[in-house]
Amino acid sequence: MYTYLYNFAKGKQALGQHLFLAWAGWVCTWTALLLFLLAIFNACVVINRFTRIAGETFGMLIAVLFIQEAVKGLVSEFKVPKNDDPNKAKYQFQWLYANGLLAIAFSFGLLYTALKSRKARSWWFGTARFRNFVADYGVPLMVVMWTALSFSVPSKVPSDVPRRLFSPLLWESESAYHWTVIKDMGKVSPTYIFAAFIPALMIAGLYFFDHSVASQLAQQKEFNLKNPSAYHYDILLLGFMTLLCGLLGLPPSNGVLPQSPMHTKSLAVLKKQFIRKKLVASAKESIKQKASNSEIYNKMQTVFIEIDSSPITTAVVKELKDLQDAVMKVEEDTKLGKFDPEEHIDAHLPVRVNEQRVSNLLQSLLLAASITAMPLIKLIPTSLLWGYFAYMAIDSLPGNQFWERILLLFVPSGRRYKVLEKVHASFVESVPFRSIAIFTIFQIMYFLVCYGVTWIPIAGILFPVPFFLLISIRQHILPKLFQLHHLRELDAAEYEEIAGSPSRAPSLNLREMDSGYGGSNEGEVTMCDAEILDELTTSRGELKVRNLSFREDRRTQQIYHGDYIQPE
Repeated sequence: MYTYLYNFAKGKQALGQHLFLAWAGWVCTWTALLLFLLAIFNACVVINRFTRIAGETFGMLIAVLFIQEAVKGLVSEFKVPKNDDPNKAKYQFQWLYANGLLAIAFSFGLLYTALKSRKARSWWFGTARFRNFVADYGVPLMVVMWTALSFSVPSKVPSDVPRRLFSPLLWESESAYHWTVIKDMGKVSPTYIFAAFIPALMIAGLYFFDHSVASQLAQQKEFNLKNPSAYHYDILLLGFMTLLCGLLGLPPSNGVLPQSPMHTKSLAVLKKQFIRKKLVASAKESIKQKASNSEIYNKMQTVFIEIDSSPITTAVVKELKDLQDAVMKVEEDTKLGKFDPEEHIDAHLPVRVNEQRVSNLLQSLLLAASITAMPLIKLIPTSLLWGYFAYMAIDSLPGNQFWERILLLFVPSGRRYKVLEKVHASFVESVPFRSIAIFTIFQIMYFLVCYGVTWIPIAGILFPVPFFLLISIRQHILPKLFQLHHLRELDAAEYEEIAGSPSRAPSLNLREMDSGYGGSNEGEVTMCDAEILDELTTSRGELKVRNLSFREDRRTQQIYHGDYIQPE
């Protein structure tokens, strides 16, 4: 967005380079005002109208733009930067060529090692603690490693080969003009002050979409959070941050990182592990005393109520009833044998989030502390930035159902059964391949429209508009093209991922009719329950409790489609 603003300003004599930050300050002022109005009038409730197709298309656009910037950055390593003296020694042909080759080596090296480090938990070597550390922090470690490697270049090479990041601080001489932004804002003509409202509208729309969707997913009601959601409060604070950054001549800051659903889920896992540990210890103690299953449950219930500080609501009562059923069912079912707390209670533990503000506060403090690390950050080669852009784009693709459906289109019909043998989304089995293909092709075409808008020189600033149009398209057009139960599967949030079984052989042929499944006999399917926290969500991205196994759910779907056959 700031690139569009700069390209617009530099071509205007009334703005130019000197008044660009002042004009951007007016853009941020208008943006802050719009964010204030969104918060005051509770406009954030509209975010519930956005479905998966909007979020995934937006995510794909960001990934493609990151790849695009990475390619442009690599190409620029072979060129003389703008507004620099081409007669300098470091810009001689041989040194430009050497800088470009080093950039390719460093960027692809960072990309490869960063992607490998993310899979460290599946390595065969190293302790579990070491593998977890590499998987969590391997990417910044790879940046440090490749930065250190960049200093192994022979001393005969010019000091600026490879090129390194340039980022002056506010109090340095190169940034002196930042402190004159407020004064220069008065020099901007009224025409351009009011014209700044148009890009401000787009930035406010981006923030509304990006920040609210992330906040919504991080504060789902099925997480059973004790503290209420604060979407409007967040937007209000974001308005103040945008105004402050604009007056300082900085690009506005967006606080979506603390709102990450991954952050909430990690806290939920911690709380669930804590509850599990206490319940298992209680059950084992009761088993040692040769207590009956009902006595085991009574003890576990007491421990559960002591640990869980949530009020006794209908949901809590249901959770306790599910836990009781899990304990008592073992006693009734001789096939399950003796009750084992390590094995039989996992699927019935409640979702609880260890609510705290420490990690959010630390994230903000570390971001502020990074200012003091600027002398170290300036040592990083620019080529690592391009590799990191490519890494973020590629790393965002797994889990994006849009991307997975695109890959499915290129799987030959005779090989589609391989998809079912691996972990896969349930829509693969519950939606005919013809519907999957048509929906994916429509989404690809719409994505190309969104991407094409970004290439329009000045009007490219309007690229958020197509995403808001998706609200009407999803509500009024798509339901006429697809069956509603298929649309709910394809345009919902993440559905359960299921460990496939090689014994299944349903058809995924394009000619498949709307039966929804290639096999009709339930006995052909060997499934396991997939009641995992990160894998159960509703059409709005909310977690849901699912007591049926997928086998039972498949029978329900077959009845729904009218093709259920009683198993032998």
